[in-house]
Amino acid sequence: MSVTADAAPPSGVHEIDLSISGMTCASCAARIEKRLNRLEGVTATVNYATERAHVVYPDRLTAADLVTEVQRIGYRAQQPQVPQRPQPPRAVPADEAPTVTGREGAAEAGRAAPATERAERVDPQRLRLIVSSLLSLPVLLLAMVPPWQFDNWQWLSLALATPVVLWGGLPFHRAAWTNLRHGAATMDTLISIGTLAAFGWSLYALFFGHASSGHAGMTGMTDMIMPSGPAADRGSGTDSIYLEVAAVVTTLILTGRFFEARAKRRAGAALRALLELGARNVTVLRDGQELRIGIEQLAVGDRFVVRPGEKIATDGVVEQGGCAVDASMLTGEAVPVEVGVGDTVTGATVNTDGRLVVRATRVGADTQLAQIAKLVVEAQSGKAAIQRLADRVSAVFVPIVIGLTAVTLAVWLALGEGPTAAFTAAVAVLIVACPCALGLATPTALLVGSGRGAQLGILIKGPEVLESTRRVDTVVLDKTGTLTTGRMSLLTVVTAGTGAGAASPDRTDTGTGSTGTGTDGAQAGVDEVLRLVGAVEAASGHPIARAIAHGARERLGELPDVEDFSSVDGFGVRGTVDDQKIVTGRRRLLEEWSLHIPDALEQAAQAAERDGRTPVFAGWDGAARAVLVVADTLRPGSADAVRRLRGLGLAPVLLTGDNARAAHAVAAQAGIDEVIAEALPTDKVDVVARLQARGRVVAMVGDGVNDAAALARADLGLAVGTGTDAAIEAGDITLVRGDLGAAVDAIRLSRRTLATIKGNLFWAFAYNVVALPLAAAGLLNPMIAGAAMALSSVFVVSNSLRLRRFRPTGRIAVRSGDPQRRGAATRPAGIAP
Repeated sequence: MSVTADAAPPSGVHEIDLSISGMTCASCAARIEKRLNRLEGVTATVNYATERAHVVYPDRLTAADLVTEVQRIGYRAQQPQVPQRPQPPRAVPADEAPTVTGREGAAEAGRAAPATERAERVDPQRLRLIVSSLLSLPVLLLAMVPPWQFDNWQWLSLALATPVVLWGGLPFHRAAWTNLRHGAATMDTLISIGTLAAFGWSLYALFFGHASSGHAGMTGMTDMIMPSGPAADRGSGTDSIYLEVAAVVTTLILTGRFFEARAKRRAGAALRALLELGARNVTVLRDGQELRIGIEQLAVGDRFVVRPGEKIATDGVVEQGGCAVDASMLTGEAVPVEVGVGDTVTGATVNTDGRLVVRATRVGADTQLAQIAKLVVEAQSGKAAIQRLADRVSAVFVPIVIGLTAVTLAVWLALGEGPTAAFTAAVAVLIVACPCALGLATPTALLVGSGRGAQLGILIKGPEVLESTRRVDTVVLDKTGTLTTGRMSLLTVVTAGTGAGAASPDRTDTGTGSTGTGTDGAQAGVDEVLRLVGAVEAASGHPIARAIAHGARERLGELPDVEDFSSVDGFGVRGTVDDQKIVTGRRRLLEEWSLHIPDALEQAAQAAERDGRTPVFAGWDGAARAVLVVADTLRPGSADAVRRLRGLGLAPVLLTGDNARAAHAVAAQAGIDEVIAEALPTDKVDVVARLQARGRVVAMVGDGVNDAAALARADLGLAVGTGTDAAIEAGDITLVRGDLGAAVDAIRLSRRTLATIKGNLFWAFAYNVVALPLAAAGLLNPMIAGAAMALSSVFVVSNSLRLRRFRPTGRIAVRSGDPQRRGAATRPAGIAP
């Protein structure tokens, strides 16, 4: 598996993201990246599309040093400023503070500052474009329509073209001059030389040649294809002017830059919307009073109130109330999810009904929203291997084009075709070249693809992941929490009393320690098992452990504290409760601790396994004391997701630590033929390795701590976002939605993004390979060359924007929440209230 974008830097090394301004093409980004990487110990990646530089630098340097280094080569850099919302001068009673709720609040949060910044950047471009277009149109018409030409009309053309070339093209000329001062050449250099050459030639022809005689020729559209004969007849060329070339090319490039910038803003719209989702204010409970404070003042452990229609201020746990939560802005799931006491909720989601009291567990940069945004930014900042080839080409592209221009001019003159034809061909070469398309090919597709993924609850950690999705042919699926709901229920408690007894939900008076009518003694035995085992399992995050702990709390209320707790990966847990050493988990764990398993418990466990359920053994004082039977259900849509994975050419394999009978029962429901059961965490890694050794490219989908190693070993790791932090950290793609259908959509979106990148690069390379020889051969008028150059960049960005229309397939919406953690859950069978 490739190194993920969010890998922590080594000790003594720092990371920073710089906002870069002044870049006008991919060559600029390549120059900045090269300059920063020259610094000892610095690793920098500059993204032209996002206008950011991600820099890893050593202790001996500071952020100011990096900014200074960027400024030395003519660009501006600064650390991204986090918008600071104004904090209220004091906490005010909730009923006196204005609130913004629901989706209006999501749209309102953070809107002003980004909108103002975007307007400031767009308005100058728009003004230059409008003025240049109005002035260029009559210049073009005078060149194209001879009947409109009047005495001394060329001077009017000069008056109209001058502000277009000098003021409209000022950004190009200024950037070209800055680059020249630093001994570099970029796209602006080509544009500036081309337009100023055409403008300068025209001035010379008007003031010192024959163009002011009233019979001046203009290149016009008649030179779109330039036969050598007529071109040669123009003699010295001082009777021809190129004002329409200079003006129209400037306007066309301004048009291309304007639409390119607009498309890039649209490409980043998903991330901006994500960053603006957070709540601005929150109602906290202080000394029994509701106070409205700024979100920045909220701390971990604070209790806050969420009313119907309000956004949940931050990640937390529900302490009072219940409601349906709309999490569509984070997960893409349209149906609200019911939550209640004990459930975890995510900041920025919306309370659609009911009143909640929530205890904050994570705030600020630690929240899920902040982590999602961080992952998206890092994914957009990375570079795929194929993009690095494009960057290397862009770095030498401009000098090559300048050399080709000089060769073109010399060859045409040497062939005796005349200065007019030679000059026109040389200018066309300068203007038609477009390294920008090469630089935009990958980052714009990543920008749109990762943004669309974030909207659908799919977080791609880096561009290197995309290539893996194309090659994958096998997908290994974890059972609990991936194929199944992971919301296991405690169904039966069998004690080692008088035999294997079981109870169903409608026999709550039957003791689980006996086969007959329950007695107080038998019920007391169940209570003792649940009290001890439930306390130990409550310290674990495993779904089976949560189910047992929930069942124990449902029956007994609060559980005692556990000491000396430890987890034995793949086997179970152990701990001390009331000075009693408790071991609970698989048979093998109890056997390793020399705890004898009575035949009655063994028979109960085998019966549960035959039914596709999971038995959990518990023991102390030298013997197994009980079997607790839990069961899980297949996620709605898992079978359909498996079918669609097959449709993508992937062979599904069920890999689980559960017993073989339960695993095969689930596999049969999901439509999976290949099953590997009773696998320890190390076994899972070995299974993935064996599949890879057979030449298969393996994707792994999992959600638990015991899946983390396998996720890291797989060629592509997909971590279910409802799982543990360890699994999410190990995965290449995080599925916030938490259902297997999201894995299908993640692979489809990744493959679509990769195809878009390759399509963009093919177009960018093919365009330059075809256009440059045509221009050098004199087959392109400079105006057509300018239009083609501008449209090539717009085409690449527009092609990337098609990813915004990506639609998930086979979506299954599940309204129910996690029954293990809600009071509304079904009461475990065999346990009396």
